[in-house]
Amino acid sequence: MLTNNQRKYIQSLHQKKFRQQSGAFLVEGAKSVQEVIASDFTIDLLLTTEDFRSQNARLIDSQRIPAEIVSVSELERVTTLESNNAAVAVVKTKENRPLVAGPDEFVLVLDDIRDPGNLGTILRIADWYGIRKLICSETTAEVYNPKVISASKGSFTRVSWWYGNLAGFFAEVNPQRVPVYGAFLDGKDVHGMSFSKGGYLVMGNESNGIGPAVSPYITEKITIPRFGEAESLNVGIATAVIVDNWKRSTK
Repeated sequence: MLTNNQRKYIQSLHQKKFRQQSGAFLVEGAKSVQEVIASDFTIDLLLTTEDFRSQNARLIDSQRIPAEIVSVSELERVTTLESNNAAVAVVKTKENRPLVAGPDEFVLVLDDIRDPGNLGTILRIADWYGIRKLICSETTAEVYNPKVISASKGSFTRVSWWYGNLAGFFAEVNPQRVPVYGAFLDGKDVHGMSFSKGGYLVMGNESNGIGPAVSPYITEKITIPRFGEAESLNVGIATAVIVDNWKRSTK
């Protein structure tokens, strides 16, 4: 049974300021909790129903994670999900360590991507295409937001990220002549692009695109041509289209 202090602590992690103060975040639901147990993240507290504990006993025991058995009603009192009959894990956040593209490595860069669902989707896309690094502007949605974690479906365990000033970041990497691709309405047709095996792909804000502080560092503007009447593409879908074309052109 959960204590009042445990319940209040877990519920506090629904909010960004308390996640930052505690250095912890929530992972919720069967799939995501299974993924985080098997990852290199450190779990502080695991709340699980009897069924989830018995179905995942080997995985939980192999990681030596003490699981606290709770009822479904107790679990649903602390979860952010509409329905959760499996588990909630309180997990330690990781240090915000700088990342750069290695030789022949493609890295995603997000400039002011505000929507948590879009960020979670982009994490899944990166994971699907084997992209292991994400560079985020300081105004991009927080990865540890429960909506991001949930939307990523466990992919957050296989993609590393760094948050910081993008203009300052590119001022350092550009002298190395690393290609920096950027999604613009007036860029080259992505379907005819010949991509480098390594470099950076910048995706901009859902409404305003790539900001003026980052635009000067783009070495190649690219676009997804429109064949119908839709006003725009969701940034997650646009990321998938561009990354798929990059992957096909560099096979």
